[in-house]
Amino acid sequence: MSKTDFELQPHLVGDLVELRPLREEDWDGLFEAASNPLVWAQHPAKDRFKEEVFREFFREALDSGGALAAVDRATQRIVGSSRYFRFDNEIEIGWTFLARSHWGGAYNGEMKRLMLDHAFKFVDRVIFLVGQDNIRSRKAMEKIGGVLASRTYQRAFRGEMIEHVAYEIRKPANAQSRDSRSSL
Repeated sequence: MSKTDFELQPHLVGDLVELRPLREEDWDGLFEAASNPLVWAQHPAKDRFKEEVFREFFREALDSGGALAAVDRATQRIVGSSRYFRFDNEIEIGWTFLARSHWGGAYNGEMKRLMLDHAFKFVDRVIFLVGQDNIRSRKAMEKIGGVLASRTYQRAFRGEMIEHVAYEIRKPANAQSRDSRSSL
């Protein structure tokens, strides 16, 4: 399999969460998950909890072709989202958020594990760009094994360039050897 075969909107199922392609009809559930100001307090888009601001985020997510809705398997409610982005010779996972009710547990870790397992079928390294001042997201990245890379990126947000740090997670060595055996 090559990176060009990468499916940006897979259906991934874990014990706690199901990740599936984001759809137009997910608006109400996703906005409900995003409407708490605490979700965005450290993010460059601190006002994303407002409906008109979140509408732009939602539209961009749909247009990206890589957005996934995170559904709590126990309640069948949308509790957040994430997305894939093809980036040079890597896959980026980002734009992730969870409803406040799902912080501090295993949901983020399971979401990222599902997404990483899928990505590692195609690439050896996945990157995550995090707003430099978003300490909560940076700690979450470190908790799941993200390593701070030496590079930074500038991303435009509402006409302003925002500094992002890059974290990376490499494909585990045992997965690489398993992949090479399966291609023999």
